[in-house]
Amino acid sequence: MPHSPRSASQPELIALFASVHQHFQDVIVPLWQGPGWNAELALPYEALDAGHQPLPPQRYRAMACARQLYLFSSLIGQVPGAEERAAALFRSLQQHFHDAEHGGWFYSIDPQGAPLDQRKDLYTHAFILFACAHYWDKVREPLVESVLNAVLEVVAQRFATGDGLYEATLERDWSSLNSGPLQNPLMHLAEAFLATLSVRDDVAVQRALVELCTAMQQRFIDPQHGVLMEKPLGAVDNWFEPGHQFEWYFLLESSPLLRGSRLHASLERAFAYTEQLGVDQSSGAVRAMLTLDGHSKDGTQRIWAQAEYLRALTLRPDSEASVLRQLQALQQRSLHAGGWHECRDENGEVSRQDMPSTTPYHLATCYRGLAEYLR
Repeated sequence: MPHSPRSASQPELIALFASVHQHFQDVIVPLWQGPGWNAELALPYEALDAGHQPLPPQRYRAMACARQLYLFSSLIGQVPGAEERAAALFRSLQQHFHDAEHGGWFYSIDPQGAPLDQRKDLYTHAFILFACAHYWDKVREPLVESVLNAVLEVVAQRFATGDGLYEATLERDWSSLNSGPLQNPLMHLAEAFLATLSVRDDVAVQRALVELCTAMQQRFIDPQHGVLMEKPLGAVDNWFEPGHQFEWYFLLESSPLLRGSRLHASLERAFAYTEQLGVDQSSGAVRAMLTLDGHSKDGTQRIWAQAEYLRALTLRPDSEASVLRQLQALQQRSLHAGGWHECRDENGEVSRQDMPSTTPYHLATCYRGLAEYLR
């Protein structure tokens, strides 16, 4: 990955990253090994409160299970019990969420473990693919690769619309809900395709990824500013999210296959515009949603967007000072002795006390990017 080698000589940054990473392993990960784990269902609770008690469960989502499967897969060999937990999460994904009748995976189950929302959701399937690719890389078990292949088949045969893009949501029996394509599930599908290609050669996946990025350029990139919209161009009430801009930038810039593509060029061109409109220069906070002309549609400051901005900065030229500043902002504004602040409002006040089971995935991928940067 292209970055300045001088970053490795920055003692302050190295020490700060060591401290933040220690917090992750000593504070955040144990939350999901202990109070955040429903041993009866072998699933993570959706969220913990500030006192580390599970919020009363309304549902369990396949996507949350998959994100935690990625988390514990990434910790195999580093954290005691990670391999056993990953194996349990992989089993639960199949046991609770797989649709034996129609194929694919349900969106959610109820607190007793019965199917709840039985629609088929691209975002969910993308995370199952992403998690299985990382888990298979660690354990190389044939059953894991067979699930990975099954997700790829479902995505190609059921969600694909024949133009490089994919439906966001389908009915349980795969009939249309007229959802059309949406940016966020497509981004996570690109991430999952990249994860698959990082663990095996796969010509079909490589082709699907290139076609997806070509179609994103045509259908989602605003021609004037180069930003990636959340809905296809021309959709009513459209907007863009700086956090997603930074997330896409990292995926494209870090991939030899995609770097140099037209989509990459658009996001490269839009990076400064996104920073100018979407990042508070004094606090480093990333705004949630903006209209195309830069007006705030939602000023909430979310930890995942902070993490994605920080990760994107590791791939920018001469970014050492920016990376240090943003890592300090993440530590000071989002992390605390008991875990993390999920959201602050537009005035910087903490606006959510709970800690969702899905957030450690963003921190894990961010820290992985930082470790690569400092290597």
